[in-house]
Amino acid sequence: MKRKEYPNMIIQPKTRGFICTTAHPEGCAKQVQRQIDYVKGQPALTGPRNVLVIGASTGYGLASRIVSAFGAGANTVGVYFDKAAEGARTASAGWYNSAAFEQAAAAAGTKSYSIVGDAFSDEIKAKTIDLIRTELGKIDLIVYSVASPRRTHPKTGETFSSVIKPLGETYSNKTVNFHNGDVSIATIEPATDDELRQTIAVMGGEDWQMWIDELSAAGVLENDVTTVAYSYIGPEITHAVYREGTIGAAKNDLETTAQRLNSQLSATGGRAFVSVNKALVTQSSSAIPVVPLYISALYKVMKEKGLHEGCIEQMYRLFSERLYASNGVAVDEKGLIRVDDWEMKPEIQAEVAQLWADLTTENVYELSDLEGYRREFFQLFGFETDGIDYEADVNQDVNIPNLR
Repeated sequence: MKRKEYPNMIIQPKTRGFICTTAHPEGCAKQVQRQIDYVKGQPALTGPRNVLVIGASTGYGLASRIVSAFGAGANTVGVYFDKAAEGARTASAGWYNSAAFEQAAAAAGTKSYSIVGDAFSDEIKAKTIDLIRTELGKIDLIVYSVASPRRTHPKTGETFSSVIKPLGETYSNKTVNFHNGDVSIATIEPATDDELRQTIAVMGGEDWQMWIDELSAAGVLENDVTTVAYSYIGPEITHAVYREGTIGAAKNDLETTAQRLNSQLSATGGRAFVSVNKALVTQSSSAIPVVPLYISALYKVMKEKGLHEGCIEQMYRLFSERLYASNGVAVDEKGLIRVDDWEMKPEIQAEVAQLWADLTTENVYELSDLEGYRREFFQLFGFETDGIDYEADVNQDVNIPNLR
């Protein structure tokens, strides 16, 4: 899709709270290539052949698409909601990531297609189904990795907004401004019943179920199809605002949906899972009070022990050692895949808890990897990436090959 180009410009990071409002196309492309190079350096996977990733442009969704294409040689369809450059405004990071992925996939000889729009809508579901039917026939893996603050229900038209709040009582704990290292106490009032309802509607399993139902009804699923969605549990430190809060209630709904989908798909040899992943620097996690400080402490401990993983390492391990392991899929007593197992090692959590108790503004850079957190945050948007000249003009108006 060709658009009118805008003169080249120097692109610098501009932040508003936990959001970066600019993105650097060359930096994003280099970050994507780093992930591709990692996967190509690992043993090839025997696994998916035709893959649909819903929420494919950043974080775990993007990493899942990269592992599928460059680890297993799979054809992929990515669905995501990102914006192209407009005038002097840069495109979103996900747009640049997807452009880089599509270019690399084409060079590798795998089929790849991008659909940009609201994944919650009937229109995008129908468009995706038509594309799959025309270009791939059927798919054997669906990754559901949607992270959105809002959702408009395609049947009722109601728009829901999610909140990050505890349930039942006010919660207070340490948090950090990762831009300046200021450690303070965050106090969050509990969610109302309606806020809880809306958060579950946005972040729970209803839309995942809708996708599978419509793909199945359209006849574009292989009999042995696998579908996986992503979740997080985390330590006691974050439970009140995460696992035992509004987000946790939504994740419980997601896990219940996985059980229902597994029963539904198993009739023809299919399967559905929720994978509980490690805490990582993402646009979503940066918005959750307490979590950035916890991740900073966790990173310090896991890096010192040689156990640190980013999104791409996590997803390669999920595919190679869980989803497509030769000895079957290992799950816990609740049926969950646990690739947060290294994070949740008792010795790891004990060290993190010890650091947590001592963390202050004065020692945060000594007792945690806050600098690593901050750097990774900006790398999400293509900044602070080695080998990029950020003082040079760059064309921000990047086209995505195979955009449908």
